[in-house]
Amino acid sequence: MADAAAPFIVANPGSGTTLLRMMLDAHSQLAIPPETHFIPDVIQRAREIRRAADRKPAPEELTAVIAGNRRWGDFGLDEAELRERMAGPEGSTNARRALRAFYSLYAEKHGKPRWGDKTPDYLLSINRIGRTLPEARFVHLVRDGRDVALSRRRWRARAGGEERSVADWAGQWKRWILDGRDQGQRAGSYIEVHYEDLVTETEAALRRVCEHCELGFETAMLDYHERAEGRLEEMGRALPAEDGKGGREAGHRQAKHALTTAPPQESKIGEWRSEMSEADRQAFEAEAGDLLAELGYPVGEAVGS
Repeated sequence: MADAAAPFIVANPGSGTTLLRMMLDAHSQLAIPPETHFIPDVIQRAREIRRAADRKPAPEELTAVIAGNRRWGDFGLDEAELRERMAGPEGSTNARRALRAFYSLYAEKHGKPRWGDKTPDYLLSINRIGRTLPEARFVHLVRDGRDVALSRRRWRARAGGEERSVADWAGQWKRWILDGRDQGQRAGSYIEVHYEDLVTETEAALRRVCEHCELGFETAMLDYHERAEGRLEEMGRALPAEDGKGGREAGHRQAKHALTTAPPQESKIGEWRSEMSEADRQAFEAEAGDLLAELGYPVGEAVGS
């Protein structure tokens, strides 16, 4: 169903998007793959071909972009089948047809008629994606930036990444939210959902998401954790390094999302109160306290209070 509304979960990384992905993916009608990351590249490649050669892309040209992405092995799809599906009547394709071919093929593989996406970084590409896929319904998951910073620093340390200051994380959190909000409001198919509401008022939050995505609510979405372990098996492979991005071991990838195998945990809300130093709290709020307050998060409360 290429024209059915398709949820696109976007956010600052570390905001709980895998949790929402598992909830939506538990719906009988909807399949959401692991993070894709290739949409901007597909759109850009199609544009380059049109400008340089004054023709539509051939299916193999855009298939190469998707299958050449380091996450291709996560999806369990056949490259030849994808290439065949994205070909139009005239033998060529375009970015819209190519992307719909990928998602519909993935959904069919999982016995579902509808599809969506969960790639946090697409928060910065809402306008571009919305123009290419008008069925996209963007769901911006917003989480207290101090908890986001803790999550990012924790996982960067486990992956051996370079340390960044809390002020750096605060600046990114604020820029991304403001950029995504600006793009989303112009796109017109955009809502914001707080991670904290998803955890504490799960059904109400999911009903709101479903309404936005023209999807009937199903109680199975509340039991997402019963099937999450099986869904995480897609990431049971090492992610190779690419374009300056370090590789990731399979165990690390799955462990990062292990909390989705359990019901929502309220203990993950406000972790900064016990795990962030007072100096780091002040540094974060100096950089992004205005946005924290605007979003309804407490500001100026000392750690441990």
